[in-house]
Amino acid sequence: MALDLPQPTTPPRSASPGQQRAWRQWQNAQGCAQREQWDQAALGFERAYAAHGAEAYGLAAAHALIRAGRADLALRRTQALRARDGRLTLAYTLESHALMERGANEAAAQCLLALPDDAPRDAAWWLSLGVALQRCQRLDDAIGAYMQSLALKIDDATVHFRLGMCFKDKGMKAEAAECVRTALALGLGGSELSARALLVFLEREACRWSAAAPELAALRRGIAAAPSDAPAETMPFPHAVFVDDPVEQLEVARLYAMHVAGRVQPLPRRAARAHGGRLRIGYLSADFHQHATAQLMVQMLEAHDRTRFEVSLLSAGPDDGSAMRARLREASERFVELRGLPYAAMAQRIRELGIDILVDAKGATSETLMPVTAHRAAPLQVSWLGFPGTTGASYVDYLIGDPVTTPLAHAAHFSEKLAQMPLCYQPNDARRALPAPSTRADWGAPAQGPLLAAFHQSYKISAEVFDAWCRILRAVPDAHLWLLRWNTNVQAALHAAARERGVDPARLLFVPMLPLEQHLSRLACADLYLDAWPCNAHTTAGEALWAGVPVLTWMGAGFAQRVAPSLLNAVGLNELVRADAADYEAEAIALAQDAPRRAALRAHLLGQRQGRLFDGARFARDIEALYERMWARAVAGLPPEHLPAEG
Repeated sequence: MALDLPQPTTPPRSASPGQQRAWRQWQNAQGCAQREQWDQAALGFERAYAAHGAEAYGLAAAHALIRAGRADLALRRTQALRARDGRLTLAYTLESHALMERGANEAAAQCLLALPDDAPRDAAWWLSLGVALQRCQRLDDAIGAYMQSLALKIDDATVHFRLGMCFKDKGMKAEAAECVRTALALGLGGSELSARALLVFLEREACRWSAAAPELAALRRGIAAAPSDAPAETMPFPHAVFVDDPVEQLEVARLYAMHVAGRVQPLPRRAARAHGGRLRIGYLSADFHQHATAQLMVQMLEAHDRTRFEVSLLSAGPDDGSAMRARLREASERFVELRGLPYAAMAQRIRELGIDILVDAKGATSETLMPVTAHRAAPLQVSWLGFPGTTGASYVDYLIGDPVTTPLAHAAHFSEKLAQMPLCYQPNDARRALPAPSTRADWGAPAQGPLLAAFHQSYKISAEVFDAWCRILRAVPDAHLWLLRWNTNVQAALHAAARERGVDPARLLFVPMLPLEQHLSRLACADLYLDAWPCNAHTTAGEALWAGVPVLTWMGAGFAQRVAPSLLNAVGLNELVRADAADYEAEAIALAQDAPRRAALRAHLLGQRQGRLFDGARFARDIEALYERMWARAVAGLPPEHLPAEG
């Protein structure tokens, strides 16, 4: 958060030697700060403050210490400043920043609220309070603080952006988009590409397609204009899921990976060495709680061969107290809490654990941990499961895929070497509950007519996809489309879109999100699952197949549009992977009108529950074999190379 720090007064010629010395120290430190040499700047400001105790010197020292990653020393300085002047607003603001650097968000909010009632509260104080409250998930209170900040400084683009993030987290995607649009109009400097990517994503989440299309076009123009050899702050995820052009996806990923790398100082490189002990695998994620990633990988973790592999879960996410969290803890030999640590400290902890292969199961998604991998904490670093595409990062050695999602013919689309699982890169959990018997009536769905499920996150539903679904509904008059009420905007938007396309909105059945077991029970009542593009259903496609519901899809060029085809290949249903959108649409109409064929497909899928796709233990053996192949090359001094599927 940028701050307007007070400037010390130029000392007169008659000033004491201490004042003159402090002024010279401050000037030198300012030069270091302008060059972002924060360690030297902090030292200079501290010396200035020691020579002449003007508040401006002490505040500058605290700020530089925070920027240098020395939040502990910054806290000592701000606490001393507060003790000297209890109404010094900026000391409270800086102290809150230091506390937030340490992950102490509640303490940061309490520090700010401890400012005496008669002390001035400027826009920066309100902004800092908003950030602390937002990080504590006190979203309504954060919104109030941001509004107070804007009342004092209406043209602060950063506050508009952060306000939008609060609305986003409340499920108010359209409102969030308007805040981001305002921030872009005011100017976000080097963050413009990132903010524009987020704006596209928010508009798609709200299903405001006419607004999303020009923003996506503007984003793509911005990416095309960016120098290919320079870092750029952007977001790879929207490209991965909205643009079916792997070359463009790789370019965006590279720009972002360079941006991440430019903000860290890597650790000294640790070479791979044979050590005679078990191979140490570290899985890095912020999703080791009730989350799709955890649901997919938990049985694999439980099944790892502990005689050959030492498994650590490196958790940067919250403890939600769930049964899944407890199961994950039991599934690992070492569950390491990293939440709240700076990225450099996370990387140092991983280095201290002696991890041989660091597996990033998060990627360039929300709460990314790529700054940790950029530190090069482990001899081998691998991307898997969390992000549907390449990282674009020189500091990630392998990407785990399979012959469908990552065919070797597509190797040029990836910065990493491809390591192929023999069947499907996505693990599954055969220990999860079978769908409990239920009826359509239990979920408020009509008893008669084909029930076509499309339980996608709303950003995956484009105008093209919805056009196809509406044509299917018009061709099958007794069919209904089952959709998730993913946010506060989606139902009204899709009802209006259906009406425009000549479909009665009553044929769109919106249902809430549910806990996993209820979700599976409800999903099993569907006749057919309609996939989306250019980003398929991933976790949900696997859940549909587990529930016995056929998934209809078609395959594109990018990773995100090849996941459902990989899952269908794994259960022997390549007939449901169609050639293009028109073929998909025709097949959907045919299946919706063919109950005996749907019954046969369901019977086939129920028989696959004991098959290889859902065998987490078998998956563990297969991925372990990949790890051993990677490590064998590394300890032999060989560079990473593509590892084709075996077995």
